[in-house]
Amino acid sequence: MPTTTETGNSDKTKKIYKPLRDVEVDCDIDQDKCANCTERPCLKVCPVDAVKESPTDKHIEITDECFGCVLCRKACPYDAIQMETTLSKPLRENVPNINTKLCRQCGACVDACRMGAIHLVSSGTEEAHSVIDEDKCVRCGYCSRVCPTEAIKYGEILPRSVVGGKAIVVNQKKCIGCMTCTRVCPSKGAINVGKMNKLPYINPSYCARCEECMNVCPSTAIRYSSRKRAYEGYKKIKTMEIVSELMEKESEKLSRETVKINSILNKVTREVSYSHTEEEFTQDITELVTAEIKAMVGGELEIEDLKEIIQATQPHREITVMEDTCIGCGACIKECPVDCIELEMPSPVHIGEDCVYCGKCVETCPFQSISLKEESFQVEDGRVLFKRRNITGPSSGEVFIDNDSCQRCGVCVNKCPVEAMTMDNDQVTVDKDKCIFCGECQALCPTRAIKLEHKY
Repeated sequence: MPTTTETGNSDKTKKIYKPLRDVEVDCDIDQDKCANCTERPCLKVCPVDAVKESPTDKHIEITDECFGCVLCRKACPYDAIQMETTLSKPLRENVPNINTKLCRQCGACVDACRMGAIHLVSSGTEEAHSVIDEDKCVRCGYCSRVCPTEAIKYGEILPRSVVGGKAIVVNQKKCIGCMTCTRVCPSKGAINVGKMNKLPYINPSYCARCEECMNVCPSTAIRYSSRKRAYEGYKKIKTMEIVSELMEKESEKLSRETVKINSILNKVTREVSYSHTEEEFTQDITELVTAEIKAMVGGELEIEDLKEIIQATQPHREITVMEDTCIGCGACIKECPVDCIELEMPSPVHIGEDCVYCGKCVETCPFQSISLKEESFQVEDGRVLFKRRNITGPSSGEVFIDNDSCQRCGVCVNKCPVEAMTMDNDQVTVDKDKCIFCGECQALCPTRAIKLEHKY
């Protein structure tokens, strides 16, 4: 097991994890590339604080405490860190024994050995058989598992069917994602990486319990558990992986269909919009939309399915400044939350492309010189409606965040024009007093975890 040491601190005791085996780290940092970085993510990800910033020249340095987990290299946005790690030789105990009388020279063990420690030999005194190079063998026991004649015996290696006993598992709550275990595991298929959380997990059927992964894990996340619990945990992870693959395929399919449906909605928008001259109106377009979409995708399409699609579409908004009445007083400039309004002397103001159509300028203008129109699709009482309305002030409503779908990517937090969204305790929260319901977060969310319900 990896050892732990404690560093003295008046406020808090900090555990430093080190692998059991010695590690030689050859590291080179391109300081010219490094100078472009202001965030310094390498300092944050190092589990043993081996990455330091020089107080004099602000250069990044890596101290002798580094054990080569390469997390800093992965975090570097400018590819400035080059790192090569070499592990000391593992303990050589319990090298498998080969019964030459049972060996049938099939070569299964030769193909299975990732270390190249097994090869076939032949001599005049005995038949051809497999031989193990003790210097290369890491005692993983995988050769024993694949041998069809059970000619290779190795310690206490259990058959795959055995449920009792011990097995090695990854505690994914403690895992830091350095992937050191995947690089040292000699058994093919024993350690895999999850598609959802990007963390390693162990298949008990292929794990030979050689402890190589345990010896190098810097966070002591790899430990022994009962084989029953290991298999139960593995089945849960595999189920999630299968669900993830299905969701990914369905997401790709939905994305393609959404593009097609958006084209239909745009067509309907043009047809309905051009047929009305009123500034505000509502029209029931249920039959028109469903007929168009059914003809395209085929099969049955329920209103509830259509509701999900329509909620993913963004309303079309258009803002106009009436030059004849605008006097250039600048009241709207002071109220704009994204600073996209400029004064063009002698009079009218100009609204830039960064406008989020919040309606604050419309409400503020004392001469009603700014017009904001919105055209949108809505589903109400089982009907699909097309609405055109004038927005006379800031929108109101509520922002809903699906925490199960949210990936905590922070895009909404970084892009919110009024800084109404924050990340607290790995969860996105919305300040209702700051939020202007512009819809930018909903439009940018890659997983559609954010939904806005406007109140008109």
